[in-house]
Amino acid sequence: MVDILFAGTGASVPSRERSLPCIAVRMNRDIILFDCGEGSQRQLMMSPFSFMRIKAAFISHLHGDHILGLPGLLQTMSMSGRRDDILLVGPKGFSDAVGCLISACRGDVSYGMDVIEASDGDTFVFKEFIVKAFGVSHDVPALGFAFQENDRPGRFNRAKAMAMGLEPGPDFSRLQKGETVGGVRPEEIIGPVRKGRRIVYSGDTVRCPRITEMAKDADVLIHEATYSSKDSSLAKEHGHSTAADAARAAKEASVSVLFVTHMSNRYTDLTVIENECRDIFHNTVVAKDLMLFTVR
Repeated sequence: MVDILFAGTGASVPSRERSLPCIAVRMNRDIILFDCGEGSQRQLMMSPFSFMRIKAAFISHLHGDHILGLPGLLQTMSMSGRRDDILLVGPKGFSDAVGCLISACRGDVSYGMDVIEASDGDTFVFKEFIVKAFGVSHDVPALGFAFQENDRPGRFNRAKAMAMGLEPGPDFSRLQKGETVGGVRPEEIIGPVRKGRRIVYSGDTVRCPRITEMAKDADVLIHEATYSSKDSSLAKEHGHSTAADAARAAKEASVSVLFVTHMSNRYTDLTVIENECRDIFHNTVVAKDLMLFTVR
């Protein structure tokens, strides 16, 4: 099972309704973060996700609204007894930034931190999935990230297996290991290998071809939509996307669902963002803080 928690969905400064950017993806028991804005650890505490199970944090860029929650979270995990190492990944300059933040906070961390500055194409391998970094276009060095689950075994047809005289338990287990049991071959019971689920996170960016390329046929695209098209001049000035930009990326990539996030506080009514997206790509959701989505 793959779950996405939208821990924080605001832009630049928090509001009463929205915390700063933080997306958590849970694959069975393992959790990774995409960005960690101020207040992220409190959002995680209010969610069904345990921050002690975080394996890695992928930071898209070094603007404060995307990274300033990291030192507090790291120290809280230490005070809570964490001993497992954590992977921290970000763009150029990330190592110095993490060092400065930890040093300024003057708190000990009881576990190892593997801090890596990533470039376009760098891949990070976990037990059940990989995460690939890719370059995007913002006003500072910035990355997007693609989560790719390992391919999954085909579906086991339990009813058919029993109808062919096999018993639940050892017979089923042997079939799933690729053995022929009682003259029944695994391919008669187990369907074709299923493609792993794919989630792509844009980070902060103007619309760029690399996102469309990385999101091709993805199950989920999480794309920033800081501005409405009527404020496209501001989007260009600050290196951000409009809602229409996000929707066009989703349409061109043929993704299953688009979640837009990082909306400016200037929009008190986000139907303007939602309508702009849905005019181009209907299966759009405007993410809200603590929204939980399961990728089937």
